[in-house]
Amino acid sequence: MYQTILFPTDGSDGADAALDHAVDHARTYDATLHVLFVAKDDFGPSGMVEKEHEGVRRSEMVGGDEIEAERAQASKTGMTNKPPEPEGSVHEHGHHVVESVADSVTDIPVETAVLSGDPHKRIRDYADEHGADLIVMGTHGRTGVDRYLLGSVTEKVVRTADQPVLTVRMEGSPETES
Repeated sequence: MYQTILFPTDGSDGADAALDHAVDHARTYDATLHVLFVAKDDFGPSGMVEKEHEGVRRSEMVGGDEIEAERAQASKTGMTNKPPEPEGSVHEHGHHVVESVADSVTDIPVETAVLSGDPHKRIRDYADEHGADLIVMGTHGRTGVDRYLLGSVTEKVVRTADQPVLTVRMEGSPETES
């Protein structure tokens, strides 16, 4: 039934609560587990959302080879359309997160990826591009004003993904307490 299961994670406790479900489904169906971290890089120095940065949509930038190629070109020309990533960057954290998950799961095939952009869009696009049959995500237990103001990546994925999405609440979250 499932051959490819996507587990997007930000390394939080809420995401970790979903990991066991993702792994159990992958074991049950002999599926490959894809572990994805999306670095949200669309905030400027003021904290305001930047739709474009010098003509380049920040939500369309990706990590890995594309960033390295951009840096190499920038070093040749002395021009760049993006500030360099600081040491200890979100991308570095993302690589640590996905590798930690991969190291903890040894009996099923695991693929990892770290991307940049709008998290719910990148998760949805990754699922489409890699033929994910199921997306397994944790919720963060946000309620009230926090949920309204901040939005929910999981909620946006549930509303927009073509694949089924299994959501897992963290024990002790406000949503699970009566």
